[in-house]
Amino acid sequence: MEGFPILSLITFLPIVGMLIILFLPKEQQQAIRLTTLLITFIQIVLSVIMLMNFDYKASGIFDNSTFQFVEKFRWIEIPGISWLGTVKVDYFLGIDGLSMPMVLLTSIVTFIATLSSWNITKAVKGYFSLFLLLNTGMMGVFVALDFFLFYVFWEIMLLPMYFLIGIWGGPRKEYAAIKFFLYTLLGSIFMLLVMIGLYFSAKETLPDGARVFTFNLIELTNIANYSADGILAPMNPNNWRLVAYIALFIGFAIKVPMFPFHTWLPDAHVEAPTPISVILAGVLLKLGTYGMLRISFPIFPDITLQLAWYIGLFGMINIIYGAFCALAQKDFKKMIAYSSVSHMGYVLLGIASLSTTGINGAILQMFNHGTITAMLFLIVGVLYDRSHTRGIDDFGGIAIQMPIYTGFVTVAFFAAIGLPGLSGFISEALVFVGSFGSENIRILAMVSTLGILLGAAYMLWTLQRIFFGELNQKWNELKDLDWREYSMLIPLTLIILFLGIYPSAILDIMNSSVKSLVDFIITNANNFYITSL
Repeated sequence: MEGFPILSLITFLPIVGMLIILFLPKEQQQAIRLTTLLITFIQIVLSVIMLMNFDYKASGIFDNSTFQFVEKFRWIEIPGISWLGTVKVDYFLGIDGLSMPMVLLTSIVTFIATLSSWNITKAVKGYFSLFLLLNTGMMGVFVALDFFLFYVFWEIMLLPMYFLIGIWGGPRKEYAAIKFFLYTLLGSIFMLLVMIGLYFSAKETLPDGARVFTFNLIELTNIANYSADGILAPMNPNNWRLVAYIALFIGFAIKVPMFPFHTWLPDAHVEAPTPISVILAGVLLKLGTYGMLRISFPIFPDITLQLAWYIGLFGMINIIYGAFCALAQKDFKKMIAYSSVSHMGYVLLGIASLSTTGINGAILQMFNHGTITAMLFLIVGVLYDRSHTRGIDDFGGIAIQMPIYTGFVTVAFFAAIGLPGLSGFISEALVFVGSFGSENIRILAMVSTLGILLGAAYMLWTLQRIFFGELNQKWNELKDLDWREYSMLIPLTLIILFLGIYPSAILDIMNSSVKSLVDFIITNANNFYITSL
């Protein structure tokens, strides 16, 4: 694979597809759908090729030489004046054990979401164009190793998601779209401020001693690359690093979404069309925790060590609060939305453990939650397409009418609960093992186990009310799954079963990188100035 720009190809291929669609007549709706399907299928092929050529022993994280499929060249360079130095931005792509599972997840979920979009009939050309632009933004975030480039991809996602909810959403689509936009934009502003602060605090070390500022994420993790007068330099005895860490953390926490920044999510999910809900829960929520692991933890190891308990606390709140909210819902889709809030809490708890086991479990939970929740939202979409209602109490006994559909629902629900043998179990188990092994958050982990009980309660209660009991005669003509719905649900079911039996297929990818990250945080936190709370 040396010299072949596979990361650029997998990232910008959707842009090519978007341009093709823009040149197609709007009447050729089937051609537009097939073009999108082909593009997303090629992405799956490319991600599998990368997986087959992936070196599991390479660590990445903070070492240029251990990133894989690297593409790097100078993108922007402006000669400096006086203290400003030279401004440079690199086009720098690469993957390691943290990003490879996310690239694979993104390609799978977007392909499934394309199939789910087949029954979109309103402004098909505009919908699939924005869909592919969103795809590029998501994939770019996971492969970018320059902070400026990372930020560009992060912002690219904002506009298409706003329109996809605001135009193709439900009755309150404008409200949900604006709320999503404002929350995410607020987080982006915090991220931008920290990025500029880091930029003026760090410099690239050059042989001739010239001062060159950098956005390179690898160089930003190296204490030797900071100037002594930098406001966010580790050796500068002030609290600005703490302020910057909290600002950056809020930017990522909004995307997770973490309590109390979560309120945009239920509205966005309820109003978004089914395929956009699939992408939102399956991929977009993972960008927040990925950003913490990729940027916050390696660049601020000192503050990470200080604030790990607080991250775990918010994780615990997410788990319990999200579960109670899900238990109270009467809207099927809103219940799944709050379950996502709860399950992303396990990710926060796992990364707060700062242990190899806990972070491995957190990243596996990101992948597993992406596939499970995508399946859950597809399940809601299947029922809504037939009944045009999402009220849980409006149904009853439909397992009699739709037995195959009920079988898929049962797999997805029990995977979300964490039944052994399904993928959700092992990731949650690893999160708890890692958290209990960390004295700092052990009590938080003990309280968080209540989320398992609450998760079983709201999932089983929903299953019982919708699918079992006497058939509501209002639904005695509901038809079971068609070929398109089989093509969406079968692949996700197989992934859930496979990773439930053999989780090492994903764990082996990330092990080396996670171990390097944990070692780096623990070792380098002592070399950085630890600010006083």
